[in-house]
Amino acid sequence: MSDLNDLPPLRDVIREHGLNARKSLGQHFLLDGNLTDRIARAAGSLENRHVVEVGPGPGGLTRAILAHKPKSLHVIERDARCIDAMHQLAAATDTPMTIIEADALKFDISALPDTPITLISNLPYNVGTPLLIKWLSSLTHIERMILMFQKEVADRIVAQPRTPGFGRLAVITQWLCETRPLFSVDRRAFTPPPKVESSVIEVFPRPQPLAEAEMHKLEKVTQAAFGQRRKMLRSSLKQIGLSPADAGIEETKRAEELTIEEFCALARML
Repeated sequence: MSDLNDLPPLRDVIREHGLNARKSLGQHFLLDGNLTDRIARAAGSLENRHVVEVGPGPGGLTRAILAHKPKSLHVIERDARCIDAMHQLAAATDTPMTIIEADALKFDISALPDTPITLISNLPYNVGTPLLIKWLSSLTHIERMILMFQKEVADRIVAQPRTPGFGRLAVITQWLCETRPLFSVDRRAFTPPPKVESSVIEVFPRPQPLAEAEMHKLEKVTQAAFGQRRKMLRSSLKQIGLSPADAGIEETKRAEELTIEEFCALARML
């Protein structure tokens, strides 16, 4: 077995395997070792954790994760060009590493043999939000998530009531998880540089949801409320047959003024 320190520079890996980033896959590769190490460290000690990374690309973040010696590592990559680079990494570590060639949007992480898992990923911009929503349905299998999104999306996930970014994504995520912004990443840290800044956040599943509700009903309420967010709730919720007053909520309030618990109360009325 070789050693991680013996691996060629990431730019050489990109050149050797023809890994020019593809816009259609939302690829922006992170090559700064100090930055990838900071992301891996954000999850705390990995020594007794089963880690999953989505979209490893040439393996910059993967190397940082392996350097922290997790109990196991599963990488999920849909770009066949990256698979050989992943096998090269697997041969250089004594960490059990499984390479899964699949579309993460179609892959069921609950089917993985080792759980709970810690998700650490620089998510492709074009599927970051759908992946998070998908994983919210599998939280019994997830211990923690350290995820990078474009900054606008990250800000919406962690937004608090009465702030401009507060909306459906914040309500659904924070109903089930605690969220915390960690740090921002300059666009120049990527190859190729995206047009926007990025942010790393922590998403930590709650032992219990903030309040009783059913996911599909909460989604229906937030869709109606935030679909017409400039309107008062008495108008925006009328389309789904709800009166805010019946839940003890002022009818003149707007969606961004409600707490997550109040949204859950409305969902229980459906």
